[in-house]
Amino acid sequence: MEKERGLLIVLSGPSGVGKGTVRKAIMNEDTDLQYSISMTTRQPREGEMDGVDYFFKSKEEFEKMIADNKLLEWAEFVGNYYGTPVDYVEQTLSEGKDVLLEIEVQGAMQVRKHFPNGVFIFLMPPSLSELRSRITNRGTETDDVINNRMKVAKEEIELMENYDYVVENDRVELACERIKAIVTAEHYRKDRLVDKYKKLLEVE
Repeated sequence: MEKERGLLIVLSGPSGVGKGTVRKAIMNEDTDLQYSISMTTRQPREGEMDGVDYFFKSKEEFEKMIADNKLLEWAEFVGNYYGTPVDYVEQTLSEGKDVLLEIEVQGAMQVRKHFPNGVFIFLMPPSLSELRSRITNRGTETDDVINNRMKVAKEEIELMENYDYVVENDRVELACERIKAIVTAEHYRKDRLVDKYKKLLEVE
C-alpha cells in the first residue's frame, strides 16, 4: 500500500512564550516526531548548540539561501533572520514521518500558504504579565528590547485566528500532553483517511 505522507505540525506563538522549552520537552519523550531545525542569524544563547537547537548562520549565508529558494519560510525578527530549510521537511514528510516546526509567527503564516494541510498550533502565555516576566527573566534583553518584544507579542497574539489550535503554556508538561493529543487526533481526521479506506472498498 502507498505510504501515507507525514503530517507537518507547526508550533508557533509570541516570543518568550516558551516554544523552545516545550519543543525540547516533546522531543525528549518517546515520540515519532522529527524535529526540523530552524536556521537563524542571531547569536547562540547559553547552552544552545549549532545543528541541535538551530543552524547558526551569518547574514550573508542566510541571504544566499533566500536567493536560492532553499527556505520554506523566513522572517526578520528583532534584527535577526529566522528560517526553515525546505529540503529536510519535504524529504521527511514524503517518508511518511511527522515533522515538527517550531517557528516565529511571521514564518508560520508563510508556511500556511505552502502547506494548507499542516497542523498549526498557537502556544499562548497564561497572561501578558507572565510573558513579560519570562522575557525579563532571560536576563539577555535591555528594557527597550523587552518593550519591543511585548509590542510585537500583542500583534502576534492577534494572528491566533489563523491557527487550528491554541494551547496554553501554563506548565510545560501539560502543554506537551495537549500537543500530543492534537497530533494523535489529526491522524484520524476523516479527510486524511477517506481516500485510503475508499481504496480498500475497491479491492475484491
